[in-house]
Amino acid sequence: MKLRTLLAMMLLASGATLAAPPATEQQLMELENSWARAYVTGDAPFLEKLFAEEYLFTDNDGQTFTRADDIGAAKSGEFKMTRFKLDALKVHVYKDFATVTGVNDFAATYKGEDASCKCRFTDVFVKRDGRWQVVASHVSKVVAH
Repeated sequence: MKLRTLLAMMLLASGATLAAPPATEQQLMELENSWARAYVTGDAPFLEKLFAEEYLFTDNDGQTFTRADDIGAAKSGEFKMTRFKLDALKVHVYKDFATVTGVNDFAATYKGEDASCKCRFTDVFVKRDGRWQVVASHVSKVVAH
């Protein structure tokens, strides 16, 4: 019993929350949807606001892309998403950072090649100057069994 009490006290002292306020969860889910729409519409200014300077994306092949790489590909049309569906979103908020996990089923091309994927993703956000920015994103392809 003492261990449980100690763990609970440590969790409270760290500022972590077990349940995010519904408004915060909704805000992060809306950011995820806006992010996908920004790829569909080529809205690079939105991406520039959303991505932190240190943003790093890791794709399902293990390749990494910086903020400049990702925004540049959207601006140039190298990466073009034509359809997306987000599903199974889960948000966890820990004071000034949060994770969003889920499934993104999308149709896209990258450098003229099919880049469509049904992927599980993890996005990591930090809250800076009163707004959420994404600092890291990782996707893994969902393989049918």
